[in-house]
Amino acid sequence: MIGLGGSILALRDLKVSLSSMDRVISVENIYKSFGGLKALKGVSFSVKPREALGIIGPNGAGKTTLFNVITGFLRPDRGKIVYLGHDITGKKPHYLSKLGIARTFQIAKPFEDMTAIENVLIGLLFSKKRKNGFRMSIGELKKEAINVLEAVGLYYKRNSPAHQLTVVERKRLELARVLAIEPKILLLDEVMAGLSSQEVEWEVSLLKKIKEEKELTVVMIEHVMKAIMSFSDRLIVLHYGEKIAEGKPEEVAKNPEVVEAYLGGD
Repeated sequence: MIGLGGSILALRDLKVSLSSMDRVISVENIYKSFGGLKALKGVSFSVKPREALGIIGPNGAGKTTLFNVITGFLRPDRGKIVYLGHDITGKKPHYLSKLGIARTFQIAKPFEDMTAIENVLIGLLFSKKRKNGFRMSIGELKKEAINVLEAVGLYYKRNSPAHQLTVVERKRLELARVLAIEPKILLLDEVMAGLSSQEVEWEVSLLKKIKEEKELTVVMIEHVMKAIMSFSDRLIVLHYGEKIAEGKPEEVAKNPEVVEAYLGGD
């Protein structure tokens, strides 16, 4: 096993065939408390290569805390995170991004006075992109940025300052910024929040297209049930920091514990 402390890039450079692995990432018995509040209580699950896993649950269920633990913003009290067979528990976000783990946030926070293409370029400049073994030139990186903006449907706004973008466009720019690092697994935190019904349909179609074209593994937190039910191959449900259900979307939707968690008991 490669020591992450020695050469963090060595893991990314491994010739790992995802098709030969049964899981990309595993969350193993994670606990996290904030004082007396137990945000996560023994949460475990794994994600298969190219799978779309949805995570749902009422407000306060621990969903974003879970994302923060997976992506290194928080260290768990107990348990571990295993990525491509390697323990990455507690590793910092910038290390994990170099390994191909990327996430979006509930509220998009681009560099407001920079254009869309400049925002994507920031991510590319701090990536480890190479061409024939050498760092790419600014001109080559701009071409890469344009390709990413085209992928998320923002090419026509490439020269617009971020503060002029609509809610939908800002969310797409957030997606473009994380796609720029060429992730193996993408964690999406409420990317549909604030969108109209029609906009949700557009975004689900876009995400499905990107997932297939880039062969991504995706984990999505979402409150818009129409979106997560149609996008996900499998769902897990958190309630008060515990996993209470797991399965195909249509199975989970009929689970009595899930119905009670969302609607309350009699």
